[in-house]
Amino acid sequence: MSDAARAVRRGAGLFALADRALLEVAGGDRVRWLQGQVSNDVAGLAPGEGCYATVLTVKGRIIADLHVLAREDRFWLETGAAALDAVRTRLERYIVADDVALADASARFARLAVEGAKAAAVLEAAGVAAPAESGAADARLAGRDVVVWAFGFTNEPAFQILVAPDAAEAVRAALVAAGEPHGLVEADAATLETLRVESGTPGLGSELDEEVFPAEARLADAVSTTKGCYTGQEIVERIRSRGAVNYLLVGLRFAGDPPPPGTDVHDPSGKRVGEVTSVARSAEAGPIGLAYLRRELEAPGTEVVAGPVSARVAALPFVPRTGA
Repeated sequence: MSDAARAVRRGAGLFALADRALLEVAGGDRVRWLQGQVSNDVAGLAPGEGCYATVLTVKGRIIADLHVLAREDRFWLETGAAALDAVRTRLERYIVADDVALADASARFARLAVEGAKAAAVLEAAGVAAPAESGAADARLAGRDVVVWAFGFTNEPAFQILVAPDAAEAVRAALVAAGEPHGLVEADAATLETLRVESGTPGLGSELDEEVFPAEARLADAVSTTKGCYTGQEIVERIRSRGAVNYLLVGLRFAGDPPPPGTDVHDPSGKRVGEVTSVARSAEAGPIGLAYLRRELEAPGTEVVAGPVSARVAALPFVPRTGA
């Protein structure tokens, strides 16, 4: 059981992200058009402001979650690389007579992330002011142009750093040097996954896919309840008004080794009530996981069985936020 995740939470972690993608939306109709395509309100975003959102099917299920950023003359849509083709195909289907152009900008940037209680202090030590939550700013770091964007995957203060690939090593080295007094560690994808599960953050391809409604994944912060029509809105609003989801994302604390994702969950009578979606061995919380369970079993302390392992439903996040 590694305590690298604990070190990140108490100090900061530097991650190289190779599995993220960036789609640009440009054109004179981009604001009106994108407002009708994603679940959150993007019409009022000023340049440098952003929000969390989803792209949905017409039946209100999740194709992908997105971090949206307004730039001067375009939007950036950030998502998992594995979802890029599906997102682009879905969005292109709704460009009819609109002045809108989509472009894959992923290769223009290398991606680094600084997450943890002291993430903002690391940036400041490197000479970069931390932007407000979901917002971004152009900056200079190690003499290179970067974009610093405030979001992450760990429920801790977090900043994504987008930099030209040929400048990534210089920026990485500068962050390592600036972060040393603040306990910065260079961490790997497995550590980031542990942190994600500890925080109860749903992951694309694990908790988020075309079988899932935003309400099931508890993505209230990705959905506007006041904006106009968007693809999938009718179903999303019907669920919100009626509270009509059958499954909810919950945490599980296992009594033994975590079973693999995909393991069926049963109640004590043997009835299937859900499925494990992600697992981790946490130095802070022990063997834990995320699962979708029947909503009537969501109360913390509820006893279930995941494969051969006894478990109890746990409140999320497993590990409280340590940074501010």
